Amino acid sequence: MQSLLFASGGIGFIFAMTSLGAASVLFFRRAAPEKFQQVCLGFAAGVMTAASVWSLLLPAIEEAESRGLAGWIPASCGFALGVLFLLGLDLLIPHLHPLTGTKGGLASASKRTTLLIFAVTLHNIPEGMAVGLAFALAAQHGDPALRAAAIALAVGIGIQNVPEGAAISLPLRQEGMPPARAFLLGCLSGAVEPLFGFLAVLLAAWIAPAMPWLLSFAAGAMIYVVVEELVPEAHLGRHSHAGTLSVVVGFLVMMVLDVALG
Repeated sequence: MQSLLFASGGIGFIFAMTSLGAASVLFFRRAAPEKFQQVCLGFAAGVMTAASVWSLLLPAIEEAESRGLAGWIPASCGFALGVLFLLGLDLLIPHLHPLTGTKGGLASASKRTTLLIFAVTLHNIPEGMAVGLAFALAAQHGDPALRAAAIALAVGIGIQNVPEGAAISLPLRQEGMPPARAFLLGCLSGAVEPLFGFLAVLLAAWIAPAMPWLLSFAAGAMIYVVVEELVPEAHLGRHSHAGTLSVVVGFLVMMVLDVALG
């Protein structure tokens, strides 16, 4: 129960930031320029990469070693399982890559808007898990430093969730959808964050020894999203400097947040 209470604030925050980004459709009609989207994707890639290391893998190794295990075993195995989990979802769930317009997953007759929502939903699954597990770890140990690190993770993920919410709602509005409905669908794309976040907290509470594996699992899932989706789309076009620098900025922001607060 304590883990759920701690996690609810962080998970609720990142979902609220997705909704805030989706609310942009109430004020703007046109989708953001492609260059701006590339910068946002690069920033998200940097945030998620740094979070995977400082907020997930390193705590997983420390937690395993505190239980008398070799830290690299759950870290590497859990990481690989997280990658395979996202790979499976990527191959099964029909979705649309927003910048390229190419389809992924199984063949589907679903509308373009539905496929676009599924694409961002896939990104949000590991984010919700990561924040939920970070707060669960802090609650289990009662450590103020771990709690600060979990807050830093939620802040970093929340910041990059704002453009993700806008990346859903604005294209839907541009295609003629009413603003209110585009906003609701943008919010819906982030609904998996609380779902998987609380699911991860419950698993960590019921199977406490599995915490190192769960943390590494979330890290692997996040890195899969970074390599498969975010970085390639951040480097579309002839000039990739903006995408590259935004990855670096995102990484530095998340690293500073985690190290300074944690």
